[in-house]
Amino acid sequence: MAADDAFKLDRATPGTLGMSGTLSFATATTALQMLDDALRAGDRPQLDLAGVRNCDSAGLACMLAVLAGARQRGQAVGLRNVPAGLRTLAQVSGVEALLV
Repeated sequence: MAADDAFKLDRATPGTLGMSGTLSFATATTALQMLDDALRAGDRPQLDLAGVRNCDSAGLACMLAVLAGARQRGQAVGLRNVPAGLRTLAQVSGVEALLV
């Protein structure tokens, strides 16, 4: 995996976790842990996916797990700038309604 494909979080924007890189089989486990840890802090209710360049089914599963974990903790987490590929994958999988 190239260094620029690595999953990264950006905390520069208040209230938002900016995501960049790739959400894939290679990065999903790390991304899930990073996002879960960051959301447990409780000060970032928005996930901005504008920097996500590629996402596969493992990336979709990661996002669904992150959102489910947040809901279980009583956190309201929103998504912004969901890439078209991720949204299409969610539609095909019948889980688009869960990406809210």
